[in-house]
Amino acid sequence: MDGRTRRTVEMGKRALAFFEAHTEQVSEDLPPLSRLKEILARADQLIIQQRDGVSEVRAATLEKREMRRKIRRTHLPHFTRVAEAAVVERPELAQKFELPAEALPYLAFRSAVQGIIAEAQNQQELLLRYGLVEPASQSLADAVAQFDRAVERGESGRRAHVGARAELEAISDEIIQKVRQLDGLARFRFASDVEALAAWRSASNTIGPARTGAQTGGQAVSRSGGQGTASSDTPPASGEVKPAA
Repeated sequence: MDGRTRRTVEMGKRALAFFEAHTEQVSEDLPPLSRLKEILARADQLIIQQRDGVSEVRAATLEKREMRRKIRRTHLPHFTRVAEAAVVERPELAQKFELPAEALPYLAFRSAVQGIIAEAQNQQELLLRYGLVEPASQSLADAVAQFDRAVERGESGRRAHVGARAELEAISDEIIQKVRQLDGLARFRFASDVEALAAWRSASNTIGPARTGAQTGGQAVSRSGGQGTASSDTPPASGEVKPAA
Protein backbone atom coordinates (compact mmCIF):
# COMPACT_ATOMS: atom_id res chain seq x y z
CA MET A 1 0.00 0.00 0.00
CA ASP A 2 1.47 3.31 -1.08
CA GLY A 3 1.67 6.39 1.15
CA ARG A 4 -1.27 8.20 -0.46
CA THR A 5 -3.59 5.21 -0.02
CA ARG A 6 -2.46 4.65 3.57
CA ARG A 7 -3.04 8.30 4.48
CA THR A 8 -6.46 8.26 2.85
CA VAL A 9 -7.56 5.13 4.72
CA GLU A 10 -6.32 6.63 7.99
CA MET A 11 -8.23 9.83 7.24
CA GLY A 12 -11.39 7.82 6.53
CA LYS A 13 -11.05 6.07 9.88
CA ARG A 14 -10.63 9.39 11.69
CA ALA A 15 -13.68 10.80 9.91
CA LEU A 16 -15.73 7.74 10.86
CA ALA A 17 -14.57 7.95 14.47
CA PHE A 18 -15.59 11.62 14.57
CA PHE A 19 -19.17 10.84 13.55
CA GLU A 20 -19.34 7.82 15.86
CA ALA A 21 -18.48 10.21 18.69
CA HIS A 22 -21.32 12.54 17.65
CA THR A 23 -24.23 10.15 17.11
CA GLU A 24 -26.60 12.53 18.88
CA GLN A 25 -26.12 15.12 16.16
CA VAL A 26 -25.75 12.79 13.16
CA SER A 27 -27.55 9.48 12.59
CA GLU A 28 -25.36 6.42 12.09
CA ASP A 29 -27.76 5.30 9.33
CA LEU A 30 -26.78 8.19 7.08
CA PRO A 31 -26.02 6.57 3.65
CA PRO A 32 -22.55 8.08 3.08
CA LEU A 33 -21.59 7.25 6.68
CA SER A 34 -22.80 3.66 6.34
CA ARG A 35 -20.94 3.28 3.07
CA LEU A 36 -17.77 4.76 4.58
CA LYS A 37 -17.93 2.22 7.37
CA GLU A 38 -18.40 -0.59 4.83
CA ILE A 39 -15.49 0.38 2.58
CA LEU A 40 -13.18 0.92 5.54
CA ALA A 41 -13.95 -2.62 6.72
CA ARG A 42 -13.11 -3.86 3.24
CA ALA A 43 -9.91 -1.82 3.27
CA ASP A 44 -8.83 -3.59 6.46
CA GLN A 45 -9.37 -6.95 4.76
CA LEU A 46 -7.38 -5.86 1.74
CA ILE A 47 -4.51 -4.55 3.86
CA ILE A 48 -4.23 -8.00 5.45
CA GLN A 49 -4.50 -9.66 2.03
CA GLN A 50 -1.76 -7.46 0.63
CA ARG A 51 0.54 -8.04 3.60
CA ASP A 52 -0.03 -11.82 3.50
CA GLY A 53 0.50 -11.87 -0.26
CA VAL A 54 3.84 -10.10 0.03
CA SER A 55 4.88 -12.47 2.83
CA GLU A 56 3.88 -15.46 0.70
CA VAL A 57 5.94 -14.21 -2.25
CA ARG A 58 8.99 -13.75 -0.03
CA ALA A 59 8.61 -17.19 1.56
CA ALA A 60 8.11 -18.83 -1.84
CA THR A 61 11.19 -17.08 -3.23
CA LEU A 62 13.30 -18.45 -0.40
CA GLU A 63 11.90 -21.94 -0.93
CA LYS A 64 12.50 -21.80 -4.70
CA ARG A 65 16.07 -20.72 -4.10
CA GLU A 66 16.63 -23.51 -1.58
CA MET A 67 15.02 -26.17 -3.79
CA ARG A 68 17.07 -25.10 -6.81
CA ARG A 69 20.23 -25.33 -4.73
CA LYS A 70 19.24 -28.74 -3.40
CA ILE A 71 18.34 -30.11 -6.84
CA ARG A 72 21.55 -28.84 -8.41
CA ARG A 73 23.92 -29.84 -5.62
CA THR A 74 22.30 -33.00 -4.25
CA HIS A 75 20.19 -34.68 -6.95
CA LEU A 76 21.75 -33.80 -10.31
CA PRO A 77 25.42 -34.64 -9.59
CA HIS A 78 24.48 -38.33 -9.28
CA PHE A 79 23.02 -38.32 -12.81
CA THR A 80 25.99 -36.37 -14.16
CA ARG A 81 28.58 -38.77 -12.72
CA VAL A 82 26.71 -41.82 -14.01
CA ALA A 83 26.38 -40.26 -17.47
CA GLU A 84 30.12 -39.52 -17.51
CA ALA A 85 30.77 -43.21 -16.89
CA ALA A 86 28.26 -44.26 -19.56
CA VAL A 87 29.86 -42.18 -22.34
CA VAL A 88 31.91 -45.21 -23.32
CA GLU A 89 28.67 -46.53 -24.82
CA ARG A 90 26.82 -43.28 -25.49
CA PRO A 91 29.19 -40.32 -25.95
CA GLU A 92 26.30 -37.86 -26.31
CA LEU A 93 25.07 -38.50 -22.77
CA ALA A 94 27.64 -36.21 -21.13
CA GLN A 95 26.14 -33.15 -22.78
CA LYS A 96 22.56 -34.21 -22.09
CA PHE A 97 23.27 -34.56 -18.36
CA GLU A 98 25.26 -31.35 -17.90
CA LEU A 99 24.50 -29.42 -14.72
CA PRO A 100 22.40 -26.32 -15.47
CA ALA A 101 24.12 -23.04 -14.59
CA GLU A 102 23.56 -21.57 -11.13
CA ALA A 103 22.36 -18.26 -12.59
CA LEU A 104 19.66 -19.71 -14.85
CA PRO A 105 16.22 -18.12 -14.40
CA TYR A 106 13.78 -20.37 -12.54
CA LEU A 107 11.74 -21.43 -15.57
CA ALA A 108 14.85 -22.17 -17.65
CA PHE A 109 16.29 -24.16 -14.73
CA ARG A 110 13.11 -26.18 -14.39
CA SER A 111 13.05 -26.89 -18.12
CA ALA A 112 16.65 -28.12 -18.00
CA VAL A 113 15.92 -30.43 -15.07
CA GLN A 114 12.81 -31.79 -16.76
CA GLY A 115 14.98 -32.60 -19.78
CA ILE A 116 17.38 -34.55 -17.55
CA ILE A 117 14.50 -36.48 -15.97
CA ALA A 118 13.10 -37.36 -19.40
CA GLU A 119 16.52 -38.47 -20.68
CA ALA A 120 17.12 -40.54 -17.53
CA GLN A 121 13.84 -42.35 -18.11
CA ASN A 122 14.74 -43.00 -21.75
CA GLN A 123 18.21 -44.29 -20.82
CA GLN A 124 17.28 -45.93 -17.53
CA GLU A 125 18.52 -49.42 -18.37
CA LEU A 126 21.92 -48.11 -19.49
CA LEU A 127 22.29 -45.75 -16.55
CA LEU A 128 21.38 -48.47 -14.06
CA ARG A 129 24.24 -50.57 -15.43
CA TYR A 130 26.64 -47.70 -14.72
CA GLY A 131 25.54 -47.13 -11.14
CA LEU A 132 22.33 -45.08 -11.18
CA VAL A 133 20.40 -45.66 -7.97
CA GLU A 134 16.89 -46.72 -8.98
CA PRO A 135 14.97 -44.29 -6.68
CA ALA A 136 17.04 -41.33 -7.92
CA SER A 137 14.71 -40.41 -10.79
CA GLN A 138 11.63 -40.43 -8.58
CA SER A 139 13.43 -38.47 -5.88
CA LEU A 140 14.42 -35.83 -8.44
CA ALA A 141 10.86 -35.70 -9.80
CA ASP A 142 9.55 -35.19 -6.25
CA ALA A 143 12.01 -32.34 -5.70
CA VAL A 144 10.88 -30.69 -8.95
CA ALA A 145 7.25 -31.06 -7.86
CA GLN A 146 8.09 -29.28 -4.60
CA PHE A 147 9.86 -26.57 -6.61
CA ASP A 148 6.72 -26.20 -8.76
CA ARG A 149 4.54 -25.81 -5.67
CA ALA A 150 6.81 -23.02 -4.45
CA VAL A 151 6.52 -21.31 -7.83
CA GLU A 152 2.72 -21.51 -7.66
CA ARG A 153 2.73 -20.19 -4.09
CA GLY A 154 4.74 -17.22 -5.26
CA GLU A 155 2.40 -16.55 -8.18
CA SER A 156 -0.66 -16.88 -5.95
CA GLY A 157 0.83 -14.49 -3.40
CA ARG A 158 1.70 -12.02 -6.14
CA ARG A 159 -1.84 -12.12 -7.55
CA ALA A 160 -3.22 -11.57 -4.05
CA HIS A 161 -1.12 -8.55 -3.16
CA VAL A 162 -1.32 -6.91 -6.59
CA GLY A 163 -5.10 -7.33 -6.64
CA ALA A 164 -5.40 -5.99 -3.09
CA ARG A 165 -3.31 -2.95 -3.94
CA ALA A 166 -5.43 -2.14 -7.00
CA GLU A 167 -8.67 -2.42 -5.04
CA LEU A 168 -7.24 -0.34 -2.18
CA GLU A 169 -6.43 2.44 -4.63
CA ALA A 170 -10.03 2.38 -5.90
CA ILE A 171 -11.35 2.34 -2.34
CA SER A 172 -9.20 5.32 -1.38
CA ASP A 173 -10.86 7.36 -4.13
CA GLU A 174 -14.29 6.43 -2.77
CA ILE A 175 -13.22 7.26 0.79
CA ILE A 176 -12.32 10.77 -0.35
CA GLN A 177 -15.68 11.06 -2.12
CA LYS A 178 -17.63 10.00 0.98
CA VAL A 179 -15.67 12.31 3.27
CA ARG A 180 -16.38 15.18 0.89
CA GLN A 181 -20.08 14.40 1.23
CA LEU A 182 -19.82 14.25 5.00
CA ASP A 183 -17.82 17.46 5.12
CA GLY A 184 -20.81 19.52 3.99
CA LEU A 185 -22.95 17.91 6.68
CA ALA A 186 -20.31 18.44 9.38
CA ARG A 187 -19.92 22.11 8.51
CA PHE A 188 -23.69 22.58 8.71
CA ARG A 189 -24.28 20.57 11.90
CA PHE A 190 -21.34 21.97 13.82
CA ALA A 191 -21.30 25.53 12.47
CA SER A 192 -21.85 26.93 15.97
CA ASP A 193 -19.59 24.40 17.74
CA VAL A 194 -16.07 25.70 17.25
CA GLU A 195 -14.42 22.81 19.08
CA ALA A 196 -16.30 20.10 17.16
CA LEU A 197 -15.72 21.83 13.84
CA ALA A 198 -11.99 22.08 14.54
CA ALA A 199 -11.97 18.38 15.44
CA TRP A 200 -13.69 17.57 12.16
CA ARG A 201 -11.21 19.60 10.14
CA SER A 202 -8.37 17.75 11.81
CA ALA A 203 -10.04 14.36 11.28
CA SER A 204 -10.72 14.99 7.58
CA ASN A 205 -7.19 16.18 6.83
CA THR A 206 -5.55 13.79 4.35
CA ILE A 207 -1.97 14.98 4.74
CA GLY A 208 -1.47 14.51 8.47
CA PRO A 209 0.12 17.05 10.81
CA ALA A 210 1.08 20.38 9.27
CA ARG A 211 4.60 20.38 7.82
CA THR A 212 6.77 22.78 5.90
CA GLY A 213 7.23 22.45 2.16
CA ALA A 214 10.78 21.15 2.71
CA GLN A 215 9.50 18.36 4.96
CA THR A 216 6.84 17.22 2.52
CA GLY A 217 9.06 17.47 -0.52
CA GLY A 218 7.06 20.45 -1.79
CA GLN A 219 3.83 18.48 -2.35
CA ALA A 220 0.57 17.99 -0.53
CA VAL A 221 -2.63 16.06 -1.11
CA SER A 222 -5.25 18.24 -2.74
CA ARG A 223 -8.92 18.42 -1.91
CA SER A 224 -9.64 15.89 -4.63
CA GLY A 225 -7.11 13.46 -3.18
CA GLY A 226 -4.36 14.02 -5.76
CA GLN A 227 -1.06 15.82 -5.45
CA GLY A 228 -0.64 19.54 -5.96
CA THR A 229 2.17 21.98 -5.71
CA ALA A 230 3.28 23.46 -2.43
CA SER A 231 2.22 26.91 -3.56
CA SER A 232 -1.44 25.90 -3.86
CA ASP A 233 -1.93 23.19 -1.26
CA THR A 234 0.84 23.35 1.31
CA PRO A 235 -0.65 24.11 4.76
CA PRO A 236 -0.07 27.69 5.89
CA ALA A 237 2.62 28.44 8.44
CA SER A 238 0.00 28.83 11.15
CA GLY A 239 -0.45 25.06 11.13
CA GLU A 240 -4.01 25.13 9.74
CA VAL A 241 -4.55 22.19 7.41
CA LYS A 242 -7.10 21.99 4.64
CA PRO A 243 -9.65 19.22 5.09
CA ALA A 244 -10.10 16.48 2.46
CA ALA A 245 -13.32 18.16 1.41
